[in-house]
Amino acid sequence: MSKDKKTTALEPLFTKDNYLWMIIGGVIIALGMFLMSGGKNESADVFDYNVVYSKTRITVAPILIIVGLLVEIFAIFKKPKSVE
Repeated sequence: MSKDKKTTALEPLFTKDNYLWMIIGGVIIALGMFLMSGGKNESADVFDYNVVYSKTRITVAPILIIVGLLVEIFAIFKKPKSVE
């Protein structure tokens, strides 16, 4: 290495905004997982179709998980605002 080469400091890969969006996406994913876990049957001997296959478990929770993953992708690819 020659001594005349200048070293430049690397800018951080993610900014505060990126981390904020990552946290938001993580919370949305966790909420979807929580909703998918759902309730329970009153009796272990009886199978209640409406509890196991409710709209919340089958439709809302997977949509929330996918939205959370899309927010995570957005957070990773979001460019920082240029300061001029």
